Amino acid sequence: MQTIAEAIKPSQAPIADIELSIVVPVFNEEESLGPLIARITDAMAAYALPWELILVDDGSTDATLANARSALGRPGLDLHVVALQRNFGQTAAMQAGITQARGRLIATLDGDLQNDPKDIPHMVAELERRELDLLVGWRKNRQDGLLLRKVPSFIANRLIGRMTGVRLHDYGCSLKIYRATVIKQVKLMGEMHRFIPAWVAGVVPSSRIGEMPVAHHARQHGTSKYGISRTFRVILDLLSVMFFMRFKARPGHFFGSLGLGLGSLAGLILGYLFIDKFVFGSHIGTRPLFLIGVMLFLSAVQLITTGILAEMIARTYYRDDNSVSYIVRDVYSDEAPR
Repeated sequence: MQTIAEAIKPSQAPIADIELSIVVPVFNEEESLGPLIARITDAMAAYALPWELILVDDGSTDATLANARSALGRPGLDLHVVALQRNFGQTAAMQAGITQARGRLIATLDGDLQNDPKDIPHMVAELERRELDLLVGWRKNRQDGLLLRKVPSFIANRLIGRMTGVRLHDYGCSLKIYRATVIKQVKLMGEMHRFIPAWVAGVVPSSRIGEMPVAHHARQHGTSKYGISRTFRVILDLLSVMFFMRFKARPGHFFGSLGLGLGSLAGLILGYLFIDKFVFGSHIGTRPLFLIGVMLFLSAVQLITTGILAEMIARTYYRDDNSVSYIVRDVYSDEAPR
């Protein structure tokens, strides 16, 4: 048993010892877990370099964790099981697995058997051939419902691509290959796993992000846990992504620009009313325009003040940011405690 502080630290083993880490967040996937491990093992049988499998149990309430632990010690499988203290969501589970990963490259995929592990070796070769930092799977023949999954996903992908400038066919596919040195510079929070390519574009040129068609299978067991049906969260997260991509290091510019715009409008209105009052002798105390001008002025002051506070917070963030969005209860592996 290890402490939380020990568990959340990356492994001290040299990253070069492991070529590829496969990270799979799972939540209540007791029926899928056994076939998933078998498929991954079969898919990687011909992979010549050292690799590891990291299963992150996202606070499952069924036998998912027990089934994962029962696979420890299986011949030919370097397995590590990260058990989170409760259900933190797919993004936090993915971040926990990435933190634990020791590989030079990191692959992520869902634990519901819809992604095909056989695509992983091909994607690794394609990433190296094209010299990319991120290769995203494209579920070209997606095996999901049309109205509830495909249509919302199509709209979301177009919207995300247009607003972030990183144009991909399938943002929601969890099957991705990363260079560890790149993805470990990105901190995932909230429901941000859908926007990983946009976050990665914040640390590398978008030209080093690519996509590749991959197989996709219909769900065989259970129900979807992390669907894109959370429309409102996706919209709010998209707004957050846009803000952080453009103003993360200078939030004062965002709030300050709005404040100066409203302040200029307030100045024009109040200037006009000042002339109307003292030059033409008009009564302005009960005019709606006077109230609008005052409210715009106060809003401008608030926005500029918010910008200053945001700049102070940003500087504090960059000076000391060691927080994580999950809590690890235990880490199980075939070797000594990590």
